Amino acid sequence: MKFRKTLLVVGVVAATALASIALAPKKDIVDTAVGAGQFKTLASLLGQAGLVDVLKGKGPFTVFAPTDAAFKKVPKATLEALGNDKEALKAVLTYHVVAGNVMAKDVVKLKDAKTVQGEKVSIAVKGGKVLLNGKTQVTKTDIGASNGTIHVIDNVLVPPTIAKALASTEGGMIVDGAKKDCGSCVGK
Repeated sequence: MKFRKTLLVVGVVAATALASIALAPKKDIVDTAVGAGQFKTLASLLGQAGLVDVLKGKGPFTVFAPTDAAFKKVPKATLEALGNDKEALKAVLTYHVVAGNVMAKDVVKLKDAKTVQGEKVSIAVKGGKVLLNGKTQVTKTDIGASNGTIHVIDNVLVPPTIAKALASTEGGMIVDGAKKDCGSCVGK
């Protein structure tokens, strides 16, 4: 009888372990984003910047991922300028990444978060919406990946230290959802 109880307990533990493995996300952040179909521009730029292998790494990472629609708000000249400056492109893309696995329930408790790029992104909850840097809205949260979490955002975030340089491109630029000129881009 004791043997049967032990065998039953072992079976339940094994079944629970297998169920949790089966429920764990199998794709990393990059593959999850590509599979979603709305992050083609982001995936392409990650490749151009040489960051794909980093975001396929162990992590964990939290990525505030701009959709293709968010990238369409960025003037073409600004995207071309980023494409011609690999370091600036890396800075913009890593400004969307936070080290660690930060779920939505934790994000709403923060006032800011230090990004992998090194600068902080501000976080506020207004009218039940999570806003980054005052204007960029988090539109979908907690998309699980094997090495972290993706939160979808509606604008491309730009680190304050490079916003001014990018603003000099033809047509200005979009900083957190608003068109800016050179004078208003400096980390304010």
